[in-house]
Parts: sequence; structure tokens; C-alpha cells
Amino acid sequence: MKLPLLSGCEAANVFERLGWEIARRRGSHIILVKKGHIATLSIPDHKEVAKGTLRKLIARAGITVEEFLEAMK
Repeated sequence: MKLPLLSGCEAANVFERLGWEIARRRGSHIILVKKGHIATLSIPDHKEVAKGTLRKLIARAGITVEEFLEAMK
């Protein structure tokens, strides 16, 4: 499944729709947390997040690419 190019803020917004919360901004990264999840997501706050990085974030969040794309709608 093909991922679109998203900025760090756009990616964070999609994860927020999936129940993640912005815990803080640390330098050039947005840190997200979710209750019940041990993992945290560290999204680079760039104009474009690399597709490989986005795929790793999606996997770390415990969701599929399809679920992520559905949350974008």
C-alpha cells in the first residue's frame, strides 16, 4: 500500500485521530504517547517525513498502513 508524503505535523494529526496524544515537542521532534502503550512515537517535525520512517512509526503504533490511511480520511 502506497503512503503519501506528509509533514511531521500532518502525521502527528493522523496519529492523534488514532488515540495518540502529543506529550511534548523536543527539538525537531514531536513526541506522542498513548495510554496502554509502552512505546512512544517520535515524529520528525520536517516538511516531509520519509516514507520508511512513517512505515516504522505505523508499525511501532501497532496498526496497519491501511488503518493509518483510513484515519487520514
